[in-house]
Amino acid sequence: MLYFIEQCLNGIQLGMLLFLLAAGLTLIFGIMDLVNLAHGSLYMIGAYFAATFAAWTGSFVAGAALALVAALICGMVLELIAIRPLYGRSHLDHVLATFGLLLFFNELVRLIWGPAGMTLPLPSEMLSAVQVLPGVHYPVYRLVIIAATLVVALLLYVLVMRTRIGMLIRAGASNREMVGALGVNIKLLYTLVFGLGAALAGFAGLMQAPILTVQIGMGENILILAFVVIIIGGIGSIRGAFVAAIIVGLIDTLGRAFIPDMVRSYVSYSAASSLGPSLSSMLIYMLMAAVLVFRPEGLFPAASK
Repeated sequence: MLYFIEQCLNGIQLGMLLFLLAAGLTLIFGIMDLVNLAHGSLYMIGAYFAATFAAWTGSFVAGAALALVAALICGMVLELIAIRPLYGRSHLDHVLATFGLLLFFNELVRLIWGPAGMTLPLPSEMLSAVQVLPGVHYPVYRLVIIAATLVVALLLYVLVMRTRIGMLIRAGASNREMVGALGVNIKLLYTLVFGLGAALAGFAGLMQAPILTVQIGMGENILILAFVVIIIGGIGSIRGAFVAAIIVGLIDTLGRAFIPDMVRSYVSYSAASSLGPSLSSMLIYMLMAAVLVFRPEGLFPAASK
């Protein structure tokens, strides 16, 4: 039971990271109608920036703050140079162009930081574990990830639903031509939205960096899960992205933790170990397929967010 609770916390922590990625994706697609396969590259860039700035400053917090700003600026510059010419074109053009950007960023990182991975060490106070329930000790840093993402989710909700900029974002998602006709600089709005999405992806990358090695292509696998999250939650829905991210994180983590033990009675130990990740991934895609069949607009359509 204690192990189950610990794995549930791990699933929630993974879900928090998926939400950060999916929130940026769903904002960009829901508002700008842009399929962005390079979003995982911004996740990777955030991790590399954090590792670099933390090494320069000697502070994890300072490195993370500078990396967040750098990811925001990088996203806005990317929108101005490479993304803006794609507006109004087909989704196939979006896929091809942003896939090219993904390859470009991989080679750019190889050129600047080299092919070897990097590490982002944590401050000593985040290396310990605390008791969250009787008998359940959990790493402090993973709790920091959960808490920080909840704060970001709350701020994002306030921004989108309670501010003038959020009103313009929602209006631009509904009818961009009318918003432009009313005098709103829709190009600047798109630049800000894309920069926000890049900052969210960069934040996810820098939060994951101390757990995994910072390496080239690290954002590609998790990007697939982020796309699954926005399909399940509903394209353009922040609330849907949050709920779906938690569901996907729990399914993936619990599946990897418990499925191998369930199938070891029928197959060998090595086969069971490889079946766990495969079957947990299958469960996620089966859930996505079921949502597409029975509720194609997602669990929380954008109109109801």
